[in-house]
Amino acid sequence: MNPSARAGTVADAVRASAPAMLVALAAGVGAVAGSFAAVGRVPAFVAAPVARLVVATTPDVVIRYSILLLGSLGDGIAFAMALAVTALLFAAVVWTVRRAAAATDGDRLDAAVAGTALSLVAVLVLAVALAGDAASAVGATVGAALPLGVAALAGRSTEPTSAARRTALGSLAAAVGLALAGGVIGSRRTVPAGGGASTVPADSAVGRLLELARDRSLDVAGIEPLVSERFYEVDINQVDPDPDRDEWTLSVTGAVETPGEYSYDDITSMPVEHRFNTLRCVGESLNGMKMDNALWTGTPLTRILDDAGLQGDYVMMRAADGFYEEFSVSALRNGFLAWGMNGADLPRGHGAPVRALIPGHWGEINVKWLTEIEILDEEMEGYWEERGWHGTGPVNTVAKLHAVNRLDDGRIEVGGHAYAGTRGVDRVEVSVDGGDTWTDAELSEPLPGDDVWRQWVHRYDAPGTDHEVVVRATDGTGTLQPEDERNAFPNGPSGWVSRTVRA
Repeated sequence: MNPSARAGTVADAVRASAPAMLVALAAGVGAVAGSFAAVGRVPAFVAAPVARLVVATTPDVVIRYSILLLGSLGDGIAFAMALAVTALLFAAVVWTVRRAAAATDGDRLDAAVAGTALSLVAVLVLAVALAGDAASAVGATVGAALPLGVAALAGRSTEPTSAARRTALGSLAAAVGLALAGGVIGSRRTVPAGGGASTVPADSAVGRLLELARDRSLDVAGIEPLVSERFYEVDINQVDPDPDRDEWTLSVTGAVETPGEYSYDDITSMPVEHRFNTLRCVGESLNGMKMDNALWTGTPLTRILDDAGLQGDYVMMRAADGFYEEFSVSALRNGFLAWGMNGADLPRGHGAPVRALIPGHWGEINVKWLTEIEILDEEMEGYWEERGWHGTGPVNTVAKLHAVNRLDDGRIEVGGHAYAGTRGVDRVEVSVDGGDTWTDAELSEPLPGDDVWRQWVHRYDAPGTDHEVVVRATDGTGTLQPEDERNAFPNGPSGWVSRTVRA
């Protein structure tokens, strides 16, 4: 056979198989959408294990540049990849089963019915294998059944070409509808991350502290109040773990005199404290939005460490999602076990039922979904340190510029937040001429706590020309933040923030 004839045969075969492939793909999309509608973005979602595999197999250098160049968009792309792979996995199973059924001798309608029924059985089995959850598996099966059923009805024609075309188009339309509906329903099922201030009694300890934060927040449009309304999230997951609070335990192991295990009730029955604490992401851009503050409820870590009788100088914290991070024992002396946030239970996206907060360190090493505290005799590397990051170092000082407002009196108002970890912020200076001259900005009154941000604002007469606004902060030790700009990897971003303000 000459090459042109062979190419024509292949093209004909592809055209002949295309409708069946599209039906299988529609069934795969329907299976993913059905599972998501049934359970939401939880570990029981059929794409969750695929998402974990995508993260585990992605090279460290790819993750690094995804963080630096794409930020939160990189997480969305990775999750979309996991959804696509999962849909293709279901599609491959459906395609194989339907093709095998079509190849058997007998009535075409009987073969189609048998192929549909066997495909749904195969989808159910695969969903159970992936999710291990009955509701998720049933949702996936129902989701696949709709495009397959539409395909069966659309294909009831005596004209094979017309039937194939209607089968493919009908199943694809059903899959698109399922994807949209499943996304809406599943998003409502997924527990939101939260982070905003809750409605709590004004005369309670939490209520009084939240009111204090409201009173001390500057009235500047375009910047978050002192208690963030939307708190950023960063972790290693595309689908966060969802530990059962009643089954959850925290174990203390390793080089200790007395190993221990604590239930949620054990932890929450310890003396309660409420602390303002700011977290900043080591991988954010210099003037990025991944820095927030909340009022956390919990108990000091020393309650557990002292009971254990430590015999080592280092600590490895481990989490339900497989994350781990190492600290020195001295760093944990001011550490905190948090189970509440802004007057409500700790949200799932922030590490429920219990997370660790280690003052002065970058946000991502404050371990969420904490399950184990292992005392070590010698120093080891944590998850991010193994990948080249130095997240356990002290957080860098920064003054961020997020608001540029034009006031009714003709002046310009600029504002933002400043943060320096446990060193505190003593001063923020603003230059409206590119750094030639500097003026002290107005700072919000400090909130109680050793690891809390402050707001700043500065108002000035508009010069009538384009000009460069630059901001810099001085920490509580009198140290000015470094001027030279540095990328986030490996020690976090640094430098003075600047912005051109148009006339």
